[in-house]
Amino acid sequence: MRKPLLVSLLALLLGACMMGPDYVRPPVDAPAAWRLSESAARDLANTTWWEQFDDPVLNELVSIALRENKDLLIAAARIDEFAGNYGFVRSSLFPQIGAGYEPRRQKDISAVVIGASGQGITYNSYEAVLNASWEIDIWGRIRRQTEAARAQLVASEEGRQAVILSLVGSVAGSYINLRSLDRQLEIARSTANVRRESYEIFKLRFEGGVISLLELSQNKSQYEEALATIPSIEKAIAQQENGLSVLLGRNPGPIVRGKDIDHLTLPAIPAGLPSELIERRPDLRRAEQNLIAANALIGAAKAAYFPSHLADRPLRFCQQQPGQSVQQPEQVLAIQRADQHADLHRRRHRRSGAGRGSCAAASAVRLSESHSGSLPRGQ
Repeated sequence: MRKPLLVSLLALLLGACMMGPDYVRPPVDAPAAWRLSESAARDLANTTWWEQFDDPVLNELVSIALRENKDLLIAAARIDEFAGNYGFVRSSLFPQIGAGYEPRRQKDISAVVIGASGQGITYNSYEAVLNASWEIDIWGRIRRQTEAARAQLVASEEGRQAVILSLVGSVAGSYINLRSLDRQLEIARSTANVRRESYEIFKLRFEGGVISLLELSQNKSQYEEALATIPSIEKAIAQQENGLSVLLGRNPGPIVRGKDIDHLTLPAIPAGLPSELIERRPDLRRAEQNLIAANALIGAAKAAYFPSHLADRPLRFCQQQPGQSVQQPEQVLAIQRADQHADLHRRRHRRSGAGRGSCAAASAVRLSESHSGSLPRGQ
Protein backbone atom coordinates (compact mmCIF):
# COMPACT_ATOMS: atom_id res chain seq x y z
CA MET A 1 0.00 0.00 0.00
CA ARG A 2 2.86 2.31 0.80
CA LYS A 3 4.65 1.98 -2.52
CA PRO A 4 1.70 3.08 -4.76
CA LEU A 5 1.09 6.00 -2.41
CA LEU A 6 4.72 7.11 -2.66
CA VAL A 7 4.67 6.77 -6.43
CA SER A 8 1.51 8.86 -6.67
CA LEU A 9 2.94 11.52 -4.36
CA LEU A 10 6.15 11.63 -6.40
CA ALA A 11 4.16 12.01 -9.62
CA LEU A 12 2.19 14.90 -8.12
CA LEU A 13 5.36 16.64 -6.95
CA LEU A 14 7.02 16.23 -10.32
CA GLY A 15 3.84 17.36 -12.06
CA ALA A 16 4.02 20.63 -10.19
CA CYS A 17 7.29 21.47 -11.96
CA MET A 18 6.93 23.93 -14.84
CA MET A 19 9.85 25.05 -16.93
CA GLY A 20 10.25 28.66 -18.05
CA PRO A 21 9.56 32.02 -16.39
CA ASP A 22 6.14 33.05 -15.14
CA TYR A 23 4.70 36.18 -16.74
CA VAL A 24 5.13 39.45 -14.86
CA ARG A 25 3.56 42.60 -16.26
CA PRO A 26 6.22 45.19 -17.18
CA PRO A 27 6.09 48.42 -15.15
CA VAL A 28 4.32 51.35 -16.83
CA ASP A 29 5.15 54.96 -16.05
CA ALA A 30 1.66 56.47 -15.70
CA PRO A 31 0.35 59.46 -13.72
CA ALA A 32 -0.83 58.57 -10.25
CA ALA A 33 -3.59 61.21 -10.05
CA TRP A 34 -6.97 61.39 -11.78
CA ARG A 35 -7.87 64.43 -13.85
CA LEU A 36 -11.59 63.85 -13.31
CA SER A 37 -13.83 61.70 -11.17
CA GLU A 38 -13.82 57.95 -11.64
CA SER A 39 -17.57 57.80 -12.33
CA ALA A 40 -17.29 60.34 -15.16
CA ALA A 41 -14.45 58.39 -16.73
CA ARG A 42 -16.39 55.12 -16.51
CA ASP A 43 -19.48 56.70 -18.07
CA LEU A 44 -17.39 58.06 -20.93
CA ALA A 45 -15.70 54.73 -21.62
CA ASN A 46 -18.91 52.69 -21.57
CA THR A 47 -21.16 55.01 -23.56
CA THR A 48 -22.21 54.56 -27.18
CA TRP A 49 -20.64 57.90 -28.03
CA TRP A 50 -21.82 58.04 -31.65
CA GLU A 51 -25.43 58.30 -30.46
CA GLN A 52 -24.61 61.69 -28.96
CA PHE A 53 -24.64 63.15 -32.49
CA ASP A 54 -28.42 62.57 -32.38
CA ASP A 55 -28.63 61.31 -35.96
CA PRO A 56 -30.76 58.14 -36.45
CA VAL A 57 -29.15 57.49 -39.84
CA LEU A 58 -25.66 57.42 -38.30
CA ASN A 59 -26.87 55.05 -35.57
CA GLU A 60 -28.29 52.72 -38.23
CA LEU A 61 -25.08 52.81 -40.27
CA VAL A 62 -23.04 51.84 -37.20
CA SER A 63 -25.43 48.96 -36.47
CA ILE A 64 -25.14 47.69 -40.06
CA ALA A 65 -21.34 47.89 -39.91
CA LEU A 66 -21.24 45.90 -36.67
CA ARG A 67 -23.30 43.16 -38.35
CA GLU A 68 -21.88 43.06 -41.86
CA ASN A 69 -18.31 44.38 -41.84
CA LYS A 70 -15.93 41.80 -43.28
CA ASP A 71 -13.01 42.69 -40.99
CA LEU A 72 -15.25 42.16 -37.98
CA LEU A 73 -16.49 38.83 -39.35
CA ILE A 74 -12.86 37.77 -39.80
CA ALA A 75 -12.04 38.77 -36.21
CA ALA A 76 -15.06 36.83 -34.89
CA ALA A 77 -14.05 33.75 -36.89
CA ARG A 78 -10.51 34.02 -35.52
CA ILE A 79 -11.90 33.83 -31.98
CA ASP A 80 -13.63 30.53 -32.74
CA GLU A 81 -10.48 29.28 -34.47
CA PHE A 82 -8.30 30.01 -31.42
CA ALA A 83 -10.99 28.56 -29.13
CA GLY A 84 -10.79 25.29 -31.07
CA ASN A 85 -7.00 25.35 -30.89
CA TYR A 86 -7.15 25.98 -27.13
CA GLY A 87 -9.43 22.97 -26.63
CA PHE A 88 -7.17 20.83 -28.80
CA VAL A 89 -4.00 21.77 -26.90
CA ARG A 90 -5.64 21.47 -23.48
CA SER A 91 -6.98 17.99 -24.27
CA SER A 92 -3.39 16.68 -24.15
CA LEU A 93 -3.56 17.01 -20.36
CA PHE A 94 -6.11 14.19 -20.22
CA PRO A 95 -5.85 10.47 -21.09
CA GLN A 96 -6.23 9.63 -24.77
CA ILE A 97 -8.21 6.58 -25.90
CA GLY A 98 -7.84 5.01 -29.32
CA ALA A 99 -9.44 2.07 -31.10
CA GLY A 100 -8.70 0.24 -34.33
CA TYR A 101 -10.15 -2.64 -36.33
CA GLU A 102 -8.47 -4.57 -39.17
CA PRO A 103 -10.16 -7.41 -41.07
CA ARG A 104 -8.12 -9.43 -43.59
CA ARG A 105 -8.89 -12.11 -46.15
CA GLN A 106 -6.05 -13.97 -47.86
CA LYS A 107 -5.40 -17.24 -49.64
CA ASP A 108 -2.57 -19.68 -49.09
CA ILE A 109 -1.55 -21.15 -52.51
CA SER A 110 1.72 -22.74 -51.42
CA ALA A 111 0.27 -26.21 -51.79
CA VAL A 112 -1.21 -25.66 -55.26
CA VAL A 113 0.64 -27.49 -58.06
CA ILE A 114 1.39 -25.46 -61.16
CA GLY A 115 -0.87 -26.50 -64.01
CA ALA A 116 -3.26 -28.34 -61.76
CA SER A 117 -6.72 -27.26 -60.87
CA GLY A 118 -6.12 -27.33 -57.18
CA GLN A 119 -7.61 -24.95 -54.71
CA GLY A 120 -5.85 -23.05 -51.99
CA ILE A 121 -7.03 -22.41 -48.46
CA THR A 122 -8.61 -19.05 -47.71
CA TYR A 123 -8.09 -17.50 -44.28
CA ASN A 124 -10.15 -14.79 -42.61
CA SER A 125 -8.41 -12.86 -39.85
CA TYR A 126 -9.72 -10.16 -37.57
CA GLU A 127 -7.73 -7.86 -35.34
CA ALA A 128 -9.05 -5.27 -32.90
CA VAL A 129 -6.85 -2.84 -31.00
CA LEU A 130 -7.81 -0.77 -27.98
CA ASN A 131 -5.19 1.73 -26.83
CA ALA A 132 -5.13 4.07 -23.83
CA SER A 133 -2.31 6.54 -23.25
CA TRP A 134 -1.61 9.45 -20.95
CA GLU A 135 1.42 11.72 -21.10
CA ILE A 136 2.43 12.76 -17.60
CA ASP A 137 3.34 16.42 -17.91
CA ILE A 138 6.28 16.38 -15.50
CA TRP A 139 8.09 19.42 -16.89
CA GLY A 140 5.02 21.50 -17.69
CA ARG A 141 5.35 21.46 -21.48
CA ILE A 142 1.65 20.83 -22.13
CA ARG A 143 0.60 23.29 -19.43
CA ARG A 144 2.80 25.99 -20.94
CA GLN A 145 1.36 25.28 -24.37
CA THR A 146 -2.14 25.49 -22.87
CA GLU A 147 -1.25 28.80 -21.24
CA ALA A 148 -0.03 30.12 -24.58
CA ALA A 149 -3.18 28.92 -26.37
CA ARG A 150 -5.37 30.55 -23.73
CA ALA A 151 -3.49 33.84 -24.09
CA GLN A 152 -3.85 33.66 -27.87
CA LEU A 153 -7.60 33.13 -27.44
CA VAL A 154 -7.90 36.20 -25.21
CA ALA A 155 -5.72 38.17 -27.63
CA SER A 156 -8.07 37.28 -30.49
CA GLU A 157 -11.01 38.61 -28.47
CA GLU A 158 -9.10 41.82 -27.75
CA GLY A 159 -8.35 42.02 -31.47
CA ARG A 160 -12.08 41.88 -32.18
CA GLN A 161 -12.68 44.67 -29.69
CA ALA A 162 -9.98 46.73 -31.41
CA VAL A 163 -11.68 46.13 -34.77
CA ILE A 164 -15.00 47.27 -33.30
CA LEU A 165 -13.44 50.41 -31.85
CA SER A 166 -11.71 51.27 -35.12
CA LEU A 167 -14.77 50.37 -37.21
CA VAL A 168 -17.18 52.55 -35.25
CA GLY A 169 -14.74 55.48 -35.37
CA SER A 170 -14.22 55.03 -39.12
CA VAL A 171 -17.95 54.84 -39.86
CA ALA A 172 -18.74 57.90 -37.76
CA GLY A 173 -15.80 59.86 -39.18
CA SER A 174 -16.64 58.90 -42.76
CA TYR A 175 -20.28 59.89 -42.30
CA ILE A 176 -19.38 63.26 -40.76
CA ASN A 177 -16.89 63.87 -43.56
CA LEU A 178 -19.58 62.95 -46.09
CA ARG A 179 -22.02 65.46 -44.62
CA SER A 180 -19.23 68.06 -44.66
CA LEU A 181 -18.65 67.39 -48.37
CA ASP A 182 -22.39 67.67 -48.98
CA ARG A 183 -22.32 71.06 -47.33
CA GLN A 184 -19.32 72.11 -49.44
CA LEU A 185 -21.17 71.02 -52.58
CA GLU A 186 -24.19 73.10 -51.61
CA ILE A 187 -21.97 76.13 -51.06
CA ALA A 188 -20.14 75.54 -54.36
CA ARG A 189 -23.40 75.29 -56.31
CA SER A 190 -24.84 78.33 -54.57
CA THR A 191 -21.66 80.29 -55.34
CA ALA A 192 -21.81 79.18 -58.98
CA ASN A 193 -25.45 80.36 -59.24
CA VAL A 194 -24.58 83.73 -57.74
CA ARG A 195 -21.61 84.11 -60.11
CA ARG A 196 -23.79 83.10 -63.06
CA GLU A 197 -26.38 85.76 -62.18
CA SER A 198 -23.58 88.31 -61.74
CA TYR A 199 -22.15 87.33 -65.13
CA GLU A 200 -25.54 87.84 -66.80
CA ILE A 201 -25.75 91.32 -65.30
CA PHE A 202 -22.22 92.12 -66.42
CA LYS A 203 -23.07 90.99 -69.96
CA LEU A 204 -26.03 93.37 -70.07
CA ARG A 205 -23.87 96.19 -68.77
CA PHE A 206 -21.20 95.40 -71.35
CA GLU A 207 -23.78 95.41 -74.14
CA GLY A 208 -24.99 98.79 -72.88
CA GLY A 209 -21.45 100.15 -72.94
CA VAL A 210 -21.24 100.67 -69.18
CA ILE A 211 -18.24 98.38 -68.55
CA SER A 212 -15.26 97.30 -70.57
CA LEU A 213 -14.44 93.87 -72.00
CA LEU A 214 -11.75 93.44 -69.36
CA GLU A 215 -14.26 93.71 -66.51
CA LEU A 216 -16.60 91.29 -68.29
CA SER A 217 -13.76 88.78 -68.76
CA GLN A 218 -12.76 89.02 -65.11
CA ASN A 219 -16.35 88.29 -64.02
CA LYS A 220 -16.62 85.38 -66.44
CA SER A 221 -13.38 83.94 -65.07
CA GLN A 222 -14.79 84.03 -61.54
CA TYR A 223 -17.94 82.26 -62.73
CA GLU A 224 -15.99 79.49 -64.47
CA GLU A 225 -13.73 79.08 -61.47
CA ALA A 226 -16.79 78.50 -59.28
CA LEU A 227 -18.08 75.91 -61.75
CA ALA A 228 -14.73 74.09 -61.78
CA THR A 229 -14.91 73.32 -58.06
CA ILE A 230 -18.15 71.33 -58.36
CA PRO A 231 -16.82 68.20 -60.19
CA SER A 232 -13.94 67.74 -57.74
CA ILE A 233 -16.33 67.87 -54.77
CA GLU A 234 -18.72 65.44 -56.47
CA LYS A 235 -15.80 63.06 -57.07
CA ALA A 236 -14.77 63.29 -53.40
CA ILE A 237 -18.38 62.55 -52.36
CA ALA A 238 -18.48 59.46 -54.59
CA GLN A 239 -15.17 58.21 -53.14
CA GLN A 240 -16.39 58.82 -49.61
CA GLU A 241 -19.61 56.92 -50.31
CA ASN A 242 -17.66 54.01 -51.76
CA GLY A 243 -15.34 53.85 -48.76
CA LEU A 244 -18.26 53.98 -46.34
CA SER A 245 -20.05 51.23 -48.29
CA VAL A 246 -17.01 48.97 -47.87
CA LEU A 247 -17.06 49.62 -44.12
CA LEU A 248 -20.72 48.57 -44.12
CA GLY A 249 -19.86 45.33 -45.91
CA ARG A 250 -21.69 46.37 -49.09
CA ASN A 251 -20.79 46.96 -52.68
CA PRO A 252 -19.92 50.60 -53.50
CA GLY A 253 -23.05 52.69 -53.83
CA PRO A 254 -24.95 55.74 -52.52
CA ILE A 255 -25.37 56.36 -48.80
CA VAL A 256 -28.56 57.52 -47.12
CA ARG A 257 -28.27 60.94 -45.48
CA GLY A 258 -29.68 62.12 -42.18
CA LYS A 259 -29.23 65.47 -40.51
CA ASP A 260 -26.97 68.00 -42.19
CA ILE A 261 -23.73 68.87 -40.49
CA ASP A 262 -25.04 72.15 -39.09
CA HIS A 263 -27.74 70.34 -37.06
CA LEU A 264 -25.61 67.53 -35.59
CA THR A 265 -25.24 67.63 -31.81
CA LEU A 266 -21.65 67.79 -30.58
CA PRO A 267 -20.78 65.04 -28.07
CA ALA A 268 -19.99 66.11 -24.51
CA ILE A 269 -16.35 65.25 -23.81
CA PRO A 270 -14.80 65.75 -20.32
CA ALA A 271 -11.79 67.94 -19.86
CA GLY A 272 -9.47 65.00 -19.18
CA LEU A 273 -9.21 61.21 -18.87
CA PRO A 274 -7.94 59.00 -16.03
CA SER A 275 -4.57 57.47 -16.67
CA GLU A 276 -5.79 53.94 -15.89
CA LEU A 277 -8.11 54.01 -18.92
CA ILE A 278 -5.07 53.21 -21.03
CA GLU A 279 -5.32 49.65 -19.71
CA ARG A 280 -8.74 49.37 -21.36
CA ARG A 281 -7.40 49.94 -24.83
CA PRO A 282 -7.97 46.66 -26.71
CA ASP A 283 -4.83 47.02 -28.81
CA LEU A 284 -2.66 47.25 -25.69
CA ARG A 285 -4.47 44.35 -24.03
CA ARG A 286 -4.00 42.29 -27.17
CA ALA A 287 -0.28 43.08 -27.21
CA GLU A 288 -0.01 42.02 -23.56
CA GLN A 289 -1.76 38.70 -24.25
CA ASN A 290 0.62 38.05 -27.14
CA LEU A 291 3.47 38.72 -24.73
CA ILE A 292 1.98 36.22 -22.26
CA ALA A 293 1.73 33.60 -25.03
CA ALA A 294 5.33 34.18 -26.12
CA ASN A 295 6.48 33.94 -22.49
CA ALA A 296 4.63 30.62 -22.05
CA LEU A 297 6.13 29.19 -25.23
CA ILE A 298 9.59 29.80 -23.72
CA GLY A 299 8.72 27.32 -20.98
CA ALA A 300 7.34 24.83 -23.53
CA ALA A 301 10.57 25.07 -25.53
CA LYS A 302 12.70 24.50 -22.40
CA ALA A 303 10.58 21.53 -21.35
CA ALA A 304 11.17 19.95 -24.77
CA TYR A 305 14.83 19.40 -23.77
CA PHE A 306 13.75 16.90 -21.09
CA PRO A 307 12.35 13.41 -21.70
CA SER A 308 8.59 12.96 -21.68
CA HIS A 309 6.89 10.06 -19.95
CA LEU A 310 4.00 8.43 -21.82
CA ALA A 311 1.93 5.81 -20.03
CA ASP A 312 0.71 3.57 -22.86
CA ARG A 313 -1.39 0.42 -22.47
CA PRO A 314 -2.42 -1.25 -25.75
CA LEU A 315 -4.83 -4.20 -25.82
CA ARG A 316 -4.84 -6.37 -28.96
CA PHE A 317 -7.43 -9.02 -29.84
CA CYS A 318 -6.77 -11.35 -32.80
CA GLN A 319 -8.79 -14.13 -34.39
CA GLN A 320 -7.96 -16.21 -37.45
CA GLN A 321 -10.09 -18.90 -39.05
CA PRO A 322 -10.03 -20.75 -42.37
CA GLY A 323 -12.86 -20.00 -44.74
CA GLN A 324 -14.22 -21.40 -47.93
CA SER A 325 -11.81 -21.75 -50.82
CA VAL A 326 -12.11 -19.75 -54.04
CA GLN A 327 -11.47 -20.77 -57.60
CA GLN A 328 -8.77 -18.19 -58.49
CA PRO A 329 -5.61 -18.76 -56.42
CA GLU A 330 -4.07 -15.38 -57.17
CA GLN A 331 -6.99 -13.38 -55.80
CA VAL A 332 -6.26 -11.81 -52.46
CA LEU A 333 -8.64 -9.38 -50.84
CA ALA A 334 -7.35 -7.30 -47.94
CA ILE A 335 -9.35 -4.59 -46.22
CA GLN A 336 -7.33 -2.59 -43.77
CA ARG A 337 -8.83 -0.22 -41.29
CA ALA A 338 -6.06 0.00 -38.76
CA ASP A 339 -5.08 2.99 -36.71
CA GLN A 340 -8.54 4.54 -36.75
CA HIS A 341 -8.23 6.04 -33.30
CA ALA A 342 -11.34 7.32 -31.60
CA ASP A 343 -9.76 10.51 -30.38
CA LEU A 344 -13.02 12.38 -30.86
CA HIS A 345 -12.51 15.19 -28.38
CA ARG A 346 -9.21 16.41 -29.84
CA ARG A 347 -10.40 16.01 -33.43
CA ARG A 348 -13.59 17.95 -32.77
CA HIS A 349 -11.63 20.93 -31.47
CA ARG A 350 -9.18 20.77 -34.37
CA ARG A 351 -12.02 20.52 -36.90
CA SER A 352 -13.80 23.48 -35.27
CA GLY A 353 -10.66 25.59 -35.41
CA ALA A 354 -9.97 24.66 -39.01
CA GLY A 355 -13.57 25.41 -39.99
CA ARG A 356 -13.47 28.84 -38.42
CA GLY A 357 -10.13 29.49 -40.08
CA SER A 358 -11.78 28.70 -43.40
CA CYS A 359 -14.61 31.14 -42.58
CA ALA A 360 -12.05 33.83 -41.79
CA ALA A 361 -10.29 33.19 -45.10
CA ALA A 362 -13.60 33.39 -46.99
CA SER A 363 -14.43 36.71 -45.30
CA ALA A 364 -10.97 37.99 -46.24
CA VAL A 365 -11.63 37.07 -49.89
CA ARG A 366 -14.95 38.91 -49.84
CA LEU A 367 -13.24 41.89 -48.23
CA SER A 368 -10.61 41.95 -50.99
CA GLU A 369 -13.34 41.81 -53.60
CA SER A 370 -15.10 44.75 -51.94
CA HIS A 371 -11.89 46.79 -51.91
CA SER A 372 -11.22 45.97 -55.56
CA GLY A 373 -14.64 47.29 -56.51
CA SER A 374 -14.50 50.48 -54.44
CA LEU A 375 -13.44 52.80 -57.27
CA PRO A 376 -15.37 56.05 -57.52
CA ARG A 377 -18.41 55.94 -59.77
CA GLY A 378 -17.90 57.40 -63.17
CA GLN A 379 -14.12 56.75 -63.17
